Amino acid sequence: MRRTGYRYQRTIGRPADVAGVGFLTGALVRLRFVPAPPDTGIVFVRTDLRPRAHVPARVEEVTGTNRRTTLGRAPAQVGLVEHVLAALAGLRIDNCFVELNAPEPPGLDGSARLFVDALGRAGTVLQAGRREVWATDEPVVVTAGGATLALHPADGPGLRVSYLLDYGIGSPIGWQTYTQDISPDNFAREVAGCRTFLLEAEAAALRRMGLGSRTTAADLLVFGRRGPIDNRLRWANEPARHKVLDIVGDLALFGADLCGHVVAYRSGHPLNVELVRALKRANGAAAPRRLARAA
Repeated sequence: MRRTGYRYQRTIGRPADVAGVGFLTGALVRLRFVPAPPDTGIVFVRTDLRPRAHVPARVEEVTGTNRRTTLGRAPAQVGLVEHVLAALAGLRIDNCFVELNAPEPPGLDGSARLFVDALGRAGTVLQAGRREVWATDEPVVVTAGGATLALHPADGPGLRVSYLLDYGIGSPIGWQTYTQDISPDNFAREVAGCRTFLLEAEAAALRRMGLGSRTTAADLLVFGRRGPIDNRLRWANEPARHKVLDIVGDLALFGADLCGHVVAYRSGHPLNVELVRALKRANGAAAPRRLARAA
């Protein structure tokens, strides 16, 4: 890994509120985005706990990746953080307190769109702190169970993400791909509105576990044999686009900007987080050489 430059950090101009039902608990959840000083990063704040619990959005805080990304340890735990993180990272908001009165954000429609809308109304403010931008000179690849995720060297500035979704022959979700250059405009217009999806059998299994008690097929994308149940796709490749959304959110746990081309095949949260860990290890190995040159 090598540092290619920096940009100035940003926070939001004023607090912004979002409310809705939590997918996991079924409780009414209130989330508030609050401006934060430079170099704070993204910090989830559990306002329902006494004292309030602060959970930084760092890969070191990841304690779960089964169908969602979870940070912290009980009772100071926050699950399903990826859509909130994607909204902040996609809009290049670096410093923000995310206050929650529950162990999860509101599920909303399973996308990041309403988080992006709220942050857009709050506006952004440039800060004096610098946000580093890192790239790699050779591919960093992680694999597991037939899935692959890699960060390739950059052909130009910025981050590009490509996803190839393949659930196999006979799946109601067809083979599809999506590629996007991640910028605030592109993310808000093309990625933020893409919803969580799952198969009908997966939804039934979650209900048997007591999860999603107040969530219906109309609230997110549930695929039956003939396609979405009680719902319609916003884009023909909406599932692949949502996978890009998840990658943007999970990569935010790196704590700096990444430059290059992320290419994913059948990856999910476990592999997303493992790539961040691999990049952290590569970043740590590069740091002594960078310091030696400066000396």
